[in-house]
Order: sequence, then structure tokens, then C-alpha cells
Amino acid sequence: MLEHIAGQRSSLTGLLLPLGDRTLVLPNVAVAELIGQRALSCQIGEPNWHLGWLDWRQQRLPLIGFEAACGGQTVCGERARIVVLNALGDTGLRYLALLLQGIPRACKLDSQLNYVDVPLNALELAAVQVGEQVARVPDLVALERMVREAALR
Repeated sequence: MLEHIAGQRSSLTGLLLPLGDRTLVLPNVAVAELIGQRALSCQIGEPNWHLGWLDWRQQRLPLIGFEAACGGQTVCGERARIVVLNALGDTGLRYLALLLQGIPRACKLDSQLNYVDVPLNALELAAVQVGEQVARVPDLVALERMVREAALR
């Protein structure tokens, strides 16, 4: 996804999204809004990656713990933030909310992305070197499909 978008221009602005056990990278245009710290009461539900609901712009969005969706554990820390992502697929979802463990940072991405050979999860498309950091490109379409198939209430 990043390579396709970056290939259309010499560079684009991306966001590094810090999680508990990894960092995700997305083009800036994939993010609808970053929500600063608020009184979060993460309630691990069923499935375990569903951390509750977020009321955002008169919509009810599922709050997703990406680490748990990848088989790990999502922690609701005191530096937690929420990022609202624009949906990409044909699932009928318009937005998704992900729990972050820190403040996202802007970065420049160009068409010469350096891929890193690390084990990937089913919800990750690739790992790339961004400055000094290895960041993973999430598979947002698969994430949307997972949320849709869970039929959250």
C-alpha cells in the first residue's frame, strides 16, 4: 500500500503509530483523526481484541487492540491514545479505532522503502525501515474484514 502511494510521488507524509510491542506505519491520508488522552476504560471483550466502543462524530466505532488481534496482549496504558482510521475495503465500515501506546510521529516516506525481513503476522503486509526504526505496514482491509466478521454488538 505504501509503495503504491509513494510511487505516485517522490515522497509522502506518513505516521508512525506506537503500540505496546511494535510500531505501525501508515500514510497520513489513512488517518481520520488522532484523539488525545481521555478517560479510557478498556474492557477486554469477546473477541479479546475488542476493547469497547468509541463515540466519535455521532458514530459508534469498535476500539481495537491491534496487538491482541495479532495474537498478543493489548495493554491500556496511561499514555494511551486512539487513532481513527479511514476504512478502505468493501465491508461497509467507514472508520476503525485503534488503541495506541503513545503519541504518533510524522515521518517522510519515499518510493525507495527499505523492506526488513522479520516475521509478520497475518494482519501485517510488510516491515520497513523508517529512520532508525522498523515499522510494520498493517493490512487494513484484513483488519476491517476481521471486525465485520466478528459481528460486534
